[in-house]
Amino acid sequence: MENNKIAVGLDIGTTKIVAMIGRKNEYGKIEVLGIGKAKSLGVKRGVVNNITQTIQSIQQAVEEAQSVSGQQIDDVVVGIAGQHIRSLHHSDYITREKSEEVINANDIENLVSQVHKLVMLPGEEIIHVLPQEFKVDSQPDIKEPIGMYGGRLEANFHVVVGQVSSIRNIGRCVKSAGLSLADITLEPLASASAVLSQEEKEAGVALIDIGGGTTDLAIFKDGIIRHTAVIPFGGNVITEDIKEGCSIIEKQAELLKIKFGSAWPGENKDTEIVSIPGLRGREPKEITLKNLSKIIHARVQEIIEHVYLEIKNYGHETQKGKLIAGIVLTGGGAQLKHLRQLVEYITGMDVRIGYPNEHLAGDSDEALSSPAFATAVGLLMEGLQKEGHSEEVRVEEKEEVVATTTMEEEEVLEEIPEEKEQQAKEKTKSIFEKFTKRFTEGFKEFLDNAE
Repeated sequence: MENNKIAVGLDIGTTKIVAMIGRKNEYGKIEVLGIGKAKSLGVKRGVVNNITQTIQSIQQAVEEAQSVSGQQIDDVVVGIAGQHIRSLHHSDYITREKSEEVINANDIENLVSQVHKLVMLPGEEIIHVLPQEFKVDSQPDIKEPIGMYGGRLEANFHVVVGQVSSIRNIGRCVKSAGLSLADITLEPLASASAVLSQEEKEAGVALIDIGGGTTDLAIFKDGIIRHTAVIPFGGNVITEDIKEGCSIIEKQAELLKIKFGSAWPGENKDTEIVSIPGLRGREPKEITLKNLSKIIHARVQEIIEHVYLEIKNYGHETQKGKLIAGIVLTGGGAQLKHLRQLVEYITGMDVRIGYPNEHLAGDSDEALSSPAFATAVGLLMEGLQKEGHSEEVRVEEKEEVVATTTMEEEEVLEEIPEEKEQQAKEKTKSIFEKFTKRFTEGFKEFLDNAE
């Protein structure tokens, strides 16, 4: 591992924009060299609604990160989210002309290209096409079809869709801030990289990332992403409710939520009162913490019920789709007191708070392990892994060519079944990475053409 390889994650959120510079140390952990934060003024519910303000906020965050780290930032890994993101499931198939030859990577690419031609609603674009299980002829539930014989190749796909204009605006802001896109990924996927273990992804887990403007959901099962959704509510809606319910200004409402807020009204006594200073010499306001918790509880319950409906739509209540690892909460909103208990009560599932500290070096600033930085850490991880992944894919592609040109493969693999299993896992991984990489290249081309 090269210690001098540096990457930058840029999280363009609704409440804050974070630029995080880092590299891997000799133990493979992430050493954060610098972090820059700026108030996000031009983004609402994950969608850019003021280009100029967003560019200024990005530049401010990047300049702060540069001055802290002493590093020059040129290219960044950016996350996309927002209320315009939706996902759908689609099945498609191709009939192979040469069924006497084994299935190779080109066949899978042809199948994926066919899915990319799906007709979307006006103004929408397919962002990600992720294969789930494959089916060769009549044999279902195949994870890795490469090297098999078959005339008909079929697959289930998880297709993520977003609005062209919203995606283009994010690209425009990054480029206008003097930066280039090294990579781009879905924010729920980045957060998942930072806080979920491989065991959880295998067992089945729902990641709920509660941000300022949106709540992102990503469901994993058998190590593969199965469902994504963006709920257009987040922490800002809770603040807005406190502001209206207590007749105070937004800044005071936010401070109240952070310092005294709780998602469980039963925890507060009627006698617990907090005094809010009045405006311009007016009398201070007295607010009971029980009333404050009731306001928060009502809105949080609504958000969680929305998310739980998505989890049920995925099929959590079926035997095959059961999420054994339960729910992981992350994002700034996950820091709300007693939220974990409320989510457990509403869903009946195991719940834990996801911290990104597992991947950070031991001497990292404690503030960086906050759930609020999960997406930024995940984007930084994506950037650091990108170069290594491309090398792995190249090596595996060579192995596939060798495999298709020799007939001794079957005999060798019969002798060493463990190696066969390991190779299959690695090849499956490379398929998903290949399609993510191809999406990035296509996205950059799309942005260049849009200009």
